[in-house]
Amino acid sequence: MSGLVIKSTGSSYLVRTPDGAVHECRIKGTFRLKGIKSTNPVAVGDWVEFKTSQDGMPAYITSIGERRNYIVRRSSNLSKQSHILACNLDQCLLLVTVSHPETSTVFIDRFLASAWAYRIPVTLVINKQDLLTENDLETARAWTDIYSRIGYSCIMCDSLHGTGFEQIESLLKDKVTLLSGNSGVGKSTFVNRLVPDLQQRTAAVSEKHDTGMHTTTFSEMFELPGGGWIIDSPGVKGFGTFDMEVHEVSHYFPEIFETQSRCRYQDCTHTCEPGCAVLEAVESGSISPSRYNSYLSILEDMDEGKYRKL
Repeated sequence: MSGLVIKSTGSSYLVRTPDGAVHECRIKGTFRLKGIKSTNPVAVGDWVEFKTSQDGMPAYITSIGERRNYIVRRSSNLSKQSHILACNLDQCLLLVTVSHPETSTVFIDRFLASAWAYRIPVTLVINKQDLLTENDLETARAWTDIYSRIGYSCIMCDSLHGTGFEQIESLLKDKVTLLSGNSGVGKSTFVNRLVPDLQQRTAAVSEKHDTGMHTTTFSEMFELPGGGWIIDSPGVKGFGTFDMEVHEVSHYFPEIFETQSRCRYQDCTHTCEPGCAVLEAVESGSISPSRYNSYLSILEDMDEGKYRKL
C-alpha cells in the first residue's frame, strides 16, 4: 500500500492513503542503514510504501518515494546528522516576531539560505502585529524593506484576531506549505486560525525570559478547509545549516550572489579581499549589514569546525 506521511513522532508515523484511511506505521531498524544520514529517515510529506500487519500490530514502511525537495537543518551543533523538517513542499511560511519573543535576523537568514538551497519559496510572516510598539513597527518595516528588496514576500498579521489572514489563506490555497519559526512566535495559534476545528494547544511566552514554550512536539500535516495542506513543525531555537560548502554559502544569499560577479578575484570570500564588490555594497548600504553578518556567521561556524565534516 502507498500513502502520505502526515505525522511523525520519531518512533512511529501516521500515513494517509488516497481513500482517506490513516494507518499507524513504523520502520524496522535496518531501514536506518540505507545511507540516510538523518535523525528521521522518514519525514512528514514523504510518500511511502508500507505493509500492513495481520496480527493487529502497526504496519511497516518499506520504501520512500523520490523527494522533489525538503527543508533540512543540522540536528545539533556537533551532530553529523541532519534533521528533515518536511518534504515535497510547494512553499514555506517563516513565522517571526519582532518581540515577545524576538526573532533574530541570523535565524531568519539561516532558514532562508537553507530553503534557497533547495529552491523552496519562503514568505516571511511577521506575527503578533497587535503587540507592536512604535519602535517594533519601525523594526518590522525595516525587515519588510530588507527582505522584499531581495525578492521575499512579507506579510504582517495577528493570529489571535485574524488580521492579515485573507492574504495568507489565498497564498496557501491548494499548496503544501511548511510553517516554521522559533518557539513562542504563535505557530499553534496561527494553525488554529486556519483550521479552527483543530484547537492546537497554545502557551504564553515566559515573561521572565521572553522566550516561547514548546507546544508542538511533533511535525504534523493538516488539510486546509480552502484546499491545500499546512505542516506544523516544532519550534526551534537555532537553525544549523547543513551540507553547505564554504564556496557555496554566497549562492544562497541572492543579493551577495548577484553582486559577487563584480569582485576582483573569482574565488573571493567577501571577508577581507581587495576589490571585493560585496564589501563595497555593504559599506554603501545596498547589501544589508544584518544579512552580511548572517553570511559571516555561517562561514565562522565552518571555520571553527563547529559542524563536523560528513
